[in-house]
Amino acid sequence: MPSETILVADDDGAIRTVLNQALGRAGFDVRSTGNASTLWRWVSQGEGDLVISDVVMPDENAFDLIPRIKKLRPELPIIVMSAQNTLMTAITAAERGAYEYLPKPFDLNELTGIVRRALSQPKTSVAKREPESDEDRIPLIGRSAAMQEIYRVMARLVGTDLTVMIIGESGTGKELVARALHDYGKRRNGPFVAINMAAIPRELIESELFGHEKGSFTGASGRGVGRFEQAEGGTLFLDEIGDMPMDAQTRLLRVLQEGEYTTVGGRNPIKTDVRIVAATNRDLRQLINQGLFREDLFYRLNVVPIRLPPLRERSEDIPDLVRHFLALCEEEGLPAKSIDNAALDLLRRHRWPGNVRELENLVRRLAALYTEDTITAEVIHAELSEPAAATGVAEGAEDETLGAAIERHLQRLFSEYGDALPPPGLYERLLKELERPLISMSLGATRGNQIKAAQLLGLNRNTLRKKIRDLDIQVVRGIR
Repeated sequence: MPSETILVADDDGAIRTVLNQALGRAGFDVRSTGNASTLWRWVSQGEGDLVISDVVMPDENAFDLIPRIKKLRPELPIIVMSAQNTLMTAITAAERGAYEYLPKPFDLNELTGIVRRALSQPKTSVAKREPESDEDRIPLIGRSAAMQEIYRVMARLVGTDLTVMIIGESGTGKELVARALHDYGKRRNGPFVAINMAAIPRELIESELFGHEKGSFTGASGRGVGRFEQAEGGTLFLDEIGDMPMDAQTRLLRVLQEGEYTTVGGRNPIKTDVRIVAATNRDLRQLINQGLFREDLFYRLNVVPIRLPPLRERSEDIPDLVRHFLALCEEEGLPAKSIDNAALDLLRRHRWPGNVRELENLVRRLAALYTEDTITAEVIHAELSEPAAATGVAEGAEDETLGAAIERHLQRLFSEYGDALPPPGLYERLLKELERPLISMSLGATRGNQIKAAQLLGLNRNTLRKKIRDLDIQVVRGIR
């Protein structure tokens, strides 16, 4: 049988050569060009079974060409490549009708797999909405491999109502992701309502979420409107979901299962049309084992998990983030600043326990307090050294051994249960707590190369693969 023909358009001759060779070895016929006009001529003549195109070409932007291609041949899959690795690039590709978006540089094996999947899809046409007029506004900053994978997942999600679980340390930008899913999604014309479970007294959470009737509890002098009612037709962002008490978890599970709820003190069920996006900085599986979180609710919420990497795992994004925050400060009336390369190197080497929020606060402080136009390494060194002295960390704490840290963790764990004991299975839970960050950081250090990570850890490759699967660790691959 004849092999499928792939049409490749990229003004970079080296990329065309690499794609010709890789796709040719995979058994495809490949035709390549360096401009959009030739690609359009081929497509309009009915040639090709799939298109791979760069966004920026000498004669036309692919985002302008794709709608014409989809109108003429709606069944033709289009894969978009781009070095403009932002969230809006991924979202625009999806909105214009691309089958997939690939940030440059990319893994050739991944590209070949995407091509095979695209060609195996049923030939159906899907209507795509036009992008909003403010498409140049970028809600998330970062071009690292880890962020590229997040952009690609988000681009697939904006046209759906799927429930999303955002996992990440404090300060990584979980609410920014939730807002982006709302602002560029189907419900963007509805309200976005956020509630932080950790910031509300536990006895008031049910009332805050579902509302209450007059007289339903002491102090309820009138009917109270809950966040579900406020978010009707839009998105409800449940931040720090791990702090939700059990009674509220049971009520939330009913909403997810039945699409309805009752107010506190009410009897009549109320239908609701709300998209749920949840977030946590805690290990919910550990909370399940401790009996503090419902397992059935976890699986209802964890339909699409998105893990936000801590800033230390994407230090290459720090220069872009710093320039973004300096620009925001200038827009707010603070003096214009720049930062030299030596200062940026210091920022990249910092551990950032407070993540992006800590970096933003530092940049705002620099813009407000320092009179120099250019921030130097000396200024950064002074700023990053002062907090450590001010926190009063015990001398030698930085040299604490792993064993000592685990012992402190266990002492705290046992003290939480008082005279009782933690749930059975403590040994396995503790090993998983240690294994997950160890394997995740090893994969990050090797840029997702599982062979190198297995060598680094001293594990058999198959053993590492099993642990990645069992621990539900996201692997982000890329090439430099």
